[in-house]
Amino acid sequence: MPRPLPQGGLGHHPGLPPGERLRVLLVEDDEGDAFLVGELLAETNSMIDLLVATSLSEARQRVMGVDCVLLDLGLPDAQGLDGLRQVLEMSSGAAVCVLTGRTDEHLGIVAVAEGAQDYLVKGQVDGVLLTRALRYAVERKRADENARRLREVELRQAESARLERGLLPQPLMSTDQIAVHTFYRPGRHAALIGGDFYDVVQTRPDRVDLIVGDVCGHGVDEAALGVELRVAWRALILAGVPDDEVLPALEQVLMSERRLQEIFATVATTRLDIDANRATVRLAGHPPPLLLSGGKVAPVPAPGGLLLGVRPRRPVAFDLEFDTDDWSLLMYTDGLIEGRVGAGDERLDVPGLTGLLDEPANHAVPLPELPGWLVGRAEQLNGGPLADDVAMLLVSRGDSR
Repeated sequence: MPRPLPQGGLGHHPGLPPGERLRVLLVEDDEGDAFLVGELLAETNSMIDLLVATSLSEARQRVMGVDCVLLDLGLPDAQGLDGLRQVLEMSSGAAVCVLTGRTDEHLGIVAVAEGAQDYLVKGQVDGVLLTRALRYAVERKRADENARRLREVELRQAESARLERGLLPQPLMSTDQIAVHTFYRPGRHAALIGGDFYDVVQTRPDRVDLIVGDVCGHGVDEAALGVELRVAWRALILAGVPDDEVLPALEQVLMSERRLQEIFATVATTRLDIDANRATVRLAGHPPPLLLSGGKVAPVPAPGGLLLGVRPRRPVAFDLEFDTDDWSLLMYTDGLIEGRVGAGDERLDVPGLTGLLDEPANHAVPLPELPGWLVGRAEQLNGGPLADDVAMLLVSRGDSR
């Protein structure tokens, strides 16, 4: 069984780099060499706790929790670089240094190339050099791990930015008769942006189509599916697919591209006929848009419809006639209304959101800033950041509400 050898003392050698006490596992089958390593470390008050294993099989039982593995390349159950590769595989976050009697410089270069932090030759190191090599190896390993984690974060941020560009495009619109203000904020727990998406497409001087949608879940797969749905919707609109066929076609895309059968999506679409001053709203399991007009706020009474991906069914169209040429229509995802109100389990929901827009304070907020103001108020009521992503489209005709 592995056994402890003489350990470094609690003192600090003035010629050694400072650091916390380290745990080092020596994998060495020669008792004399193992004893010598222990003595070298003890002489320098190295602050290193040394354990020894006489084979790779014993090392596997003790490697957990060590900072560094000091490996001999000639073991009963492994020889040369094969033993090094096995130790690198089993040691995960620990640094690995080779300590061998072989003075082969080429072997040392190859060992470092394979992943060892250092290559030391028996008889050519004293206690100070050995201690310094072990501490430097541990610090290099930690630096490598930090660099790897930083690279992973950078890649995830770049991936998130690419997905965000796909989910949240610039509105394809040229008219100045209406204004569209967009808003998106990731949820508190989202490692990446989730599956919330929106889009705006003008196909004729008097016609503008809008969509807000939400793929259930968070992460790369959901965000990628949200991008696919948004792009598919834009293609269907630009291709002039009949209105009643757009969402059924979008549902086919969802059902063919989702990774799990349980994945679903909710969407709200609005087709604006600017000249007629009217809109057609279709909902598929999505909360209704809110109409702001004449100082009043009310949900659009469109039928709720079924979630996309559950049981294919054509959403029912609802025709909305605007009474004046001065109105705003707010489309949003459910992350905005799922926050708590107070200390209980009550949620903001559509009535609560309507109440926020009825507050006198919001009338002093410029329309482009209104979505952000709503999120701020919802977070105040929630007692902190909202858990889910929030996407909004605020389309306005006129300056008031």
